[in-house]
Amino acid sequence: MMPLNVPSAIFSVLQRTLVTPFAAAALALAAMLCATPVAAADPPVLKVGDQSLQTRGILEASGQLKDLPYKIEWFNFPAAQPLGEALNAGAVDVGGLGDAPLVFALAAGARVRAVAATRSNPLDLAIVVGPHSPLTDVASLKGKRIATTRGSIGHYLALAALKKANLSASDVTFVFLAPADAKAALVSGSVDAWSVWDPYTALAQSRDHDRIIANGVGLSEGLSYQVATEAAIAGKRAQLADFLRRVAIGQRWALSHPDEVAAMQSRVTGLPTDVLKTVYQRGQVHPVAIDDSVVAAQQRTADTYEAASVIGAHLDVRASFDRSFPVP
Repeated sequence: MMPLNVPSAIFSVLQRTLVTPFAAAALALAAMLCATPVAAADPPVLKVGDQSLQTRGILEASGQLKDLPYKIEWFNFPAAQPLGEALNAGAVDVGGLGDAPLVFALAAGARVRAVAATRSNPLDLAIVVGPHSPLTDVASLKGKRIATTRGSIGHYLALAALKKANLSASDVTFVFLAPADAKAALVSGSVDAWSVWDPYTALAQSRDHDRIIANGVGLSEGLSYQVATEAAIAGKRAQLADFLRRVAIGQRWALSHPDEVAAMQSRVTGLPTDVLKTVYQRGQVHPVAIDDSVVAAQQRTADTYEAASVIGAHLDVRASFDRSFPVP
Protein backbone atom coordinates (compact mmCIF):
# COMPACT_ATOMS: atom_id res chain seq x y z
CA MET A 1 0.00 0.00 0.00
CA MET A 2 1.20 3.46 -0.83
CA PRO A 3 1.63 5.67 2.25
CA LEU A 4 -0.26 8.92 2.43
CA ASN A 5 2.24 11.68 1.96
CA VAL A 6 2.04 15.04 0.33
CA PRO A 7 5.26 15.93 -1.50
CA SER A 8 5.70 19.67 -2.04
CA ALA A 9 5.91 20.88 -5.61
CA ILE A 10 8.54 23.57 -6.08
CA PHE A 11 8.10 25.94 -8.99
CA SER A 12 11.08 28.20 -9.34
CA VAL A 13 11.25 30.01 -12.64
CA LEU A 14 13.25 33.23 -12.24
CA GLN A 15 14.32 35.45 -15.08
CA ARG A 16 16.18 38.74 -14.75
CA THR A 17 17.18 41.10 -17.57
CA LEU A 18 20.58 42.76 -17.26
CA VAL A 19 21.31 46.02 -19.03
CA THR A 20 24.87 47.13 -19.69
CA PRO A 21 26.29 50.06 -21.63
CA PHE A 22 29.04 47.93 -23.05
CA ALA A 23 28.12 46.37 -26.38
CA ALA A 24 30.69 43.64 -26.02
CA ALA A 25 29.31 42.58 -22.69
CA ALA A 26 25.78 42.61 -24.11
CA LEU A 27 26.79 40.43 -27.04
CA ALA A 28 28.57 38.01 -24.75
CA LEU A 29 25.55 37.78 -22.50
CA ALA A 30 23.24 37.23 -25.48
CA ALA A 31 25.48 34.48 -26.80
CA MET A 32 25.54 32.82 -23.41
CA LEU A 33 21.75 32.93 -23.09
CA CYS A 34 21.27 31.51 -26.57
CA ALA A 35 23.69 28.68 -25.86
CA THR A 36 22.11 27.79 -22.51
CA PRO A 37 19.21 25.33 -22.82
CA VAL A 38 15.96 26.47 -21.22
CA ALA A 39 14.82 24.02 -18.58
CA ALA A 40 11.36 22.62 -19.32
CA ALA A 41 8.71 23.39 -16.74
CA ASP A 42 7.67 20.47 -14.57
CA PRO A 43 4.34 18.98 -15.71
CA PRO A 44 1.34 19.71 -13.48
CA VAL A 45 0.54 17.06 -10.89
CA LEU A 46 -2.86 15.57 -10.12
CA LYS A 47 -3.01 13.79 -6.77
CA VAL A 48 -5.43 10.89 -7.03
CA GLY A 49 -6.84 8.85 -4.16
CA ASP A 50 -7.75 5.24 -4.91
CA GLN A 51 -9.26 2.29 -3.02
CA SER A 52 -7.51 -1.05 -3.43
CA LEU A 53 -5.98 0.40 -6.62
CA GLN A 54 -9.20 -0.26 -8.55
CA THR A 55 -9.16 2.95 -10.58
CA ARG A 56 -5.48 2.63 -11.36
CA GLY A 57 -5.93 -1.01 -12.42
CA ILE A 58 -8.68 -0.09 -14.90
CA LEU A 59 -6.69 2.81 -16.34
CA GLU A 60 -3.54 0.76 -16.77
CA ALA A 61 -5.34 -2.20 -18.32
CA SER A 62 -7.27 -0.01 -20.77
CA GLY A 63 -4.19 1.97 -21.80
CA GLN A 64 -5.59 5.24 -20.49
CA LEU A 65 -2.42 6.15 -18.60
CA LYS A 66 -0.47 6.60 -21.83
CA ASP A 67 0.52 10.05 -23.10
CA LEU A 68 -0.63 11.92 -20.03
CA PRO A 69 -0.02 15.69 -20.37
CA TYR A 70 0.36 15.85 -16.59
CA LYS A 71 1.66 13.61 -13.82
CA ILE A 72 -0.51 11.48 -11.55
CA GLU A 73 0.57 10.81 -7.99
CA TRP A 74 -1.39 7.84 -6.65
CA PHE A 75 -2.40 7.44 -3.01
CA ASN A 76 -4.00 4.12 -2.11
CA PHE A 77 -6.46 3.60 0.76
CA PRO A 78 -8.05 0.45 2.19
CA ALA A 79 -11.47 2.10 2.57
CA ALA A 80 -13.40 5.25 1.78
CA GLN A 81 -13.23 6.88 5.22
CA PRO A 82 -9.46 7.62 5.17
CA LEU A 83 -9.74 8.68 1.52
CA GLY A 84 -12.50 11.10 2.49
CA GLU A 85 -10.30 12.44 5.27
CA ALA A 86 -7.47 12.96 2.78
CA LEU A 87 -9.82 14.89 0.49
CA ASN A 88 -10.99 16.96 3.44
CA ALA A 89 -7.39 17.79 4.30
CA GLY A 90 -6.50 18.65 0.70
CA ALA A 91 -3.92 15.86 0.63
CA VAL A 92 -5.42 14.53 -2.60
CA ASP A 93 -7.18 16.38 -5.41
CA VAL A 94 -9.68 13.73 -6.47
CA GLY A 95 -10.67 10.23 -5.44
CA GLY A 96 -13.39 7.61 -5.70
CA LEU A 97 -16.03 7.49 -2.95
CA GLY A 98 -19.29 5.60 -2.64
CA ASP A 99 -22.51 7.50 -2.03
CA ALA A 100 -22.57 6.90 1.72
CA PRO A 101 -18.92 7.84 2.35
CA LEU A 102 -19.47 11.05 0.39
CA VAL A 103 -22.32 11.94 2.76
CA PHE A 104 -20.08 11.19 5.72
CA ALA A 105 -17.27 13.38 4.32
CA LEU A 106 -19.63 16.28 3.58
CA ALA A 107 -21.11 16.08 7.06
CA ALA A 108 -17.56 16.40 8.41
CA GLY A 109 -17.20 19.68 6.53
CA ALA A 110 -15.18 18.54 3.52
CA ARG A 111 -15.07 21.19 0.78
CA VAL A 112 -15.54 18.73 -2.05
CA ARG A 113 -17.88 18.11 -4.98
CA ALA A 114 -18.91 14.98 -6.85
CA VAL A 115 -17.72 15.59 -10.42
CA ALA A 116 -18.49 12.21 -12.04
CA ALA A 117 -20.80 9.31 -11.19
CA THR A 118 -21.09 5.58 -11.80
CA ARG A 119 -23.75 3.00 -11.11
CA SER A 120 -23.05 -0.62 -10.30
CA ASN A 121 -24.92 -3.77 -9.44
CA PRO A 122 -24.77 -3.82 -5.63
CA LEU A 123 -24.29 -7.59 -5.46
CA ASP A 124 -20.74 -6.74 -4.37
CA LEU A 125 -22.03 -5.02 -1.24
CA ALA A 126 -22.85 -7.68 1.35
CA ILE A 127 -23.19 -8.76 4.95
CA VAL A 128 -21.08 -11.88 5.35
CA VAL A 129 -20.75 -14.45 8.12
CA GLY A 130 -18.29 -17.27 8.66
CA PRO A 131 -18.84 -20.60 6.88
CA HIS A 132 -20.02 -22.31 10.07
CA SER A 133 -22.09 -19.45 11.47
CA PRO A 134 -25.66 -20.29 12.54
CA LEU A 135 -26.84 -16.91 11.22
CA THR A 136 -28.97 -17.19 8.10
CA ASP A 137 -30.59 -13.81 7.50
CA VAL A 138 -30.69 -10.23 8.73
CA ALA A 139 -33.37 -10.97 11.33
CA SER A 140 -30.96 -13.38 13.01
CA LEU A 141 -28.53 -10.50 13.59
CA LYS A 142 -30.61 -9.19 16.50
CA GLY A 143 -28.35 -8.94 19.54
CA LYS A 144 -25.25 -9.69 17.47
CA ARG A 145 -22.08 -7.74 16.67
CA ILE A 146 -21.56 -6.38 13.17
CA ALA A 147 -18.17 -5.16 12.01
CA THR A 148 -17.93 -2.45 9.37
CA THR A 149 -16.13 0.80 8.69
CA ARG A 150 -17.93 3.85 10.07
CA GLY A 151 -19.51 5.95 7.33
CA SER A 152 -18.79 3.35 4.63
CA ILE A 153 -21.15 1.76 2.16
CA GLY A 154 -20.96 -1.30 4.42
CA HIS A 155 -22.27 0.79 7.31
CA TYR A 156 -25.07 2.05 5.09
CA LEU A 157 -25.99 -1.47 3.94
CA ALA A 158 -26.22 -2.72 7.52
CA LEU A 159 -28.56 0.13 8.50
CA ALA A 160 -30.75 -0.35 5.42
CA ALA A 161 -30.88 -4.13 5.86
CA LEU A 162 -31.81 -3.82 9.54
CA LYS A 163 -34.59 -1.38 8.72
CA LYS A 164 -36.01 -3.74 6.08
CA ALA A 165 -36.00 -6.54 8.67
CA ASN A 166 -37.89 -4.27 11.13
CA LEU A 167 -34.82 -3.92 13.33
CA SER A 168 -33.04 -0.75 14.42
CA ALA A 169 -29.39 0.08 14.89
CA SER A 170 -29.89 -0.34 18.64
CA ASP A 171 -30.83 -3.99 18.11
CA VAL A 172 -27.22 -4.81 17.18
CA THR A 173 -23.78 -3.72 18.29
CA PHE A 174 -21.71 -2.03 15.63
CA VAL A 175 -17.96 -2.54 15.83
CA PHE A 176 -16.22 0.01 13.62
CA LEU A 177 -13.01 -1.36 12.13
CA ALA A 178 -10.87 -1.04 9.03
CA PRO A 179 -11.45 -3.92 6.57
CA ALA A 180 -8.39 -5.97 7.51
CA ASP A 181 -9.20 -5.70 11.22
CA ALA A 182 -12.87 -6.48 10.59
CA LYS A 183 -11.94 -9.65 8.73
CA ALA A 184 -9.64 -10.72 11.56
CA ALA A 185 -12.43 -10.08 14.05
CA LEU A 186 -14.83 -12.22 12.03
CA VAL A 187 -12.34 -15.08 11.86
CA SER A 188 -11.63 -14.92 15.59
CA GLY A 189 -15.31 -14.75 16.52
CA SER A 190 -15.01 -11.29 18.06
CA VAL A 191 -17.85 -10.21 15.77
CA ASP A 192 -20.71 -12.21 14.30
CA ALA A 193 -20.97 -10.57 10.87
CA TRP A 194 -19.16 -8.18 8.59
CA SER A 195 -20.81 -5.62 6.31
CA VAL A 196 -18.38 -5.00 3.48
CA TRP A 197 -17.81 -4.49 -0.25
CA ASP A 198 -15.69 -5.83 -3.08
CA PRO A 199 -12.93 -6.86 -3.43
CA TYR A 200 -13.18 -7.88 0.24
CA THR A 201 -16.52 -9.64 -0.29
CA ALA A 202 -15.23 -11.70 -3.21
CA LEU A 203 -12.03 -12.55 -1.37
CA ALA A 204 -13.93 -13.68 1.73
CA GLN A 205 -16.22 -15.88 -0.36
CA SER A 206 -13.49 -17.39 -2.50
CA ARG A 207 -10.73 -17.99 0.02
CA ASP A 208 -12.55 -18.43 3.33
CA HIS A 209 -15.96 -19.64 2.09
CA ASP A 210 -17.74 -16.94 4.05
CA ARG A 211 -21.48 -16.81 3.39
CA ILE A 212 -23.55 -13.84 2.29
CA ILE A 213 -26.76 -13.36 4.28
CA ALA A 214 -27.75 -10.07 2.62
CA ASN A 215 -26.57 -7.98 -0.30
CA GLY A 216 -27.20 -4.49 -1.54
CA VAL A 217 -29.80 -5.28 -4.21
CA GLY A 218 -32.89 -3.23 -3.44
CA LEU A 219 -31.12 -1.52 -0.54
CA SER A 220 -28.22 0.40 -2.05
CA GLU A 221 -28.47 2.97 -4.83
CA GLY A 222 -25.31 1.50 -6.38
CA LEU A 223 -23.83 4.95 -6.87
CA SER A 224 -20.20 5.94 -6.57
CA TYR A 225 -18.42 9.13 -7.47
CA GLN A 226 -15.17 10.71 -8.41
CA VAL A 227 -14.99 13.47 -5.81
CA ALA A 228 -12.74 16.51 -6.20
CA THR A 229 -11.76 19.26 -3.84
CA GLU A 230 -13.03 22.74 -4.57
CA ALA A 231 -9.40 23.84 -4.90
CA ALA A 232 -8.72 21.22 -7.59
CA ILE A 233 -11.88 22.12 -9.50
CA ALA A 234 -10.75 25.74 -9.57
CA GLY A 235 -7.01 25.26 -10.06
CA LYS A 236 -6.58 21.97 -11.95
CA ARG A 237 -9.69 21.91 -14.09
CA ALA A 238 -8.01 20.86 -17.33
CA GLN A 239 -6.16 17.98 -15.68
CA LEU A 240 -9.26 16.94 -13.75
CA ALA A 241 -11.46 16.94 -16.87
CA ASP A 242 -8.92 14.84 -18.76
CA PHE A 243 -8.62 12.38 -15.87
CA LEU A 244 -12.40 11.97 -15.61
CA ARG A 245 -12.60 11.36 -19.35
CA ARG A 246 -9.96 8.63 -19.13
CA VAL A 247 -11.65 7.00 -16.15
CA ALA A 248 -15.01 6.85 -17.96
CA ILE A 249 -13.39 5.36 -21.07
CA GLY A 250 -11.56 2.81 -18.94
CA GLN A 251 -14.73 1.84 -17.06
CA ARG A 252 -16.63 1.22 -20.29
CA TRP A 253 -13.73 -0.78 -21.70
CA ALA A 254 -13.56 -2.89 -18.52
CA LEU A 255 -17.17 -4.02 -18.93
CA SER A 256 -16.21 -6.17 -21.90
CA HIS A 257 -12.63 -7.00 -20.83
CA PRO A 258 -12.88 -8.42 -17.28
CA ASP A 259 -10.01 -10.86 -17.86
CA GLU A 260 -7.56 -8.14 -18.89
CA VAL A 261 -8.59 -5.82 -16.08
CA ALA A 262 -8.35 -8.60 -13.49
CA ALA A 263 -4.90 -9.63 -14.71
CA MET A 264 -3.59 -6.07 -14.63
CA GLN A 265 -5.02 -5.27 -11.22
CA SER A 266 -3.67 -8.54 -9.87
CA ARG A 267 -0.19 -7.41 -10.87
CA VAL A 268 -0.76 -4.03 -9.23
CA THR A 269 -2.39 -5.23 -6.00
CA GLY A 270 -1.29 -8.84 -5.56
CA LEU A 271 -4.92 -9.95 -5.20
CA PRO A 272 -5.89 -13.22 -6.97
CA THR A 273 -6.97 -12.85 -10.58
CA ASP A 274 -10.10 -15.01 -10.17
CA VAL A 275 -11.28 -12.84 -7.27
CA LEU A 276 -10.81 -9.65 -9.26
CA LYS A 277 -12.60 -11.11 -12.26
CA THR A 278 -15.59 -11.80 -10.00
CA VAL A 279 -15.44 -8.20 -8.81
CA TYR A 280 -15.67 -6.76 -12.33
CA GLN A 281 -18.17 -9.25 -13.69
CA ARG A 282 -20.75 -8.78 -10.96
CA GLY A 283 -20.18 -5.10 -10.32
CA GLN A 284 -20.83 -3.93 -13.90
CA VAL A 285 -19.61 -0.44 -13.02
CA HIS A 286 -20.56 2.07 -15.72
CA PRO A 287 -20.47 5.87 -15.97
CA VAL A 288 -23.73 7.84 -15.71
CA ALA A 289 -24.57 11.50 -15.98
CA ILE A 290 -25.10 13.47 -12.78
CA ASP A 291 -28.78 14.21 -13.32
CA ASP A 292 -31.75 14.90 -11.05
CA SER A 293 -32.28 11.17 -10.41
CA VAL A 294 -28.70 10.82 -9.13
CA VAL A 295 -29.11 13.83 -6.85
CA ALA A 296 -32.41 12.46 -5.52
CA ALA A 297 -30.83 9.07 -4.84
CA GLN A 298 -27.97 10.73 -3.00
CA GLN A 299 -30.45 12.66 -0.88
CA ARG A 300 -32.11 9.39 0.13
CA THR A 301 -28.74 8.06 1.26
CA ALA A 302 -28.09 11.21 3.30
CA ASP A 303 -31.54 10.99 4.87
CA THR A 304 -30.89 7.38 5.92
CA TYR A 305 -27.69 8.43 7.68
CA GLU A 306 -29.49 11.33 9.33
CA ALA A 307 -32.29 9.07 10.60
CA ALA A 308 -29.71 6.69 12.09
CA SER A 309 -27.80 9.60 13.69
CA VAL A 310 -24.66 8.74 11.71
CA ILE A 311 -24.60 12.42 10.76
CA GLY A 312 -25.75 15.03 13.20
CA ALA A 313 -27.77 17.38 11.02
CA HIS A 314 -29.82 17.46 7.84
CA LEU A 315 -27.69 17.57 4.71
CA ASP A 316 -29.00 19.06 1.45
CA VAL A 317 -26.85 17.28 -1.11
CA ARG A 318 -27.65 19.49 -4.09
CA ALA A 319 -24.68 21.77 -3.44
CA SER A 320 -22.32 18.79 -3.33
CA PHE A 321 -22.45 18.16 -7.09
CA ASP A 322 -20.61 19.85 -9.93
CA ARG A 323 -22.39 19.00 -13.19
CA SER A 324 -20.05 20.97 -15.43
CA PHE A 325 -17.81 18.04 -16.36
CA PRO A 326 -19.24 16.13 -19.34
CA VAL A 327 -19.59 12.34 -19.40
CA PRO A 328 -17.58 11.08 -22.41
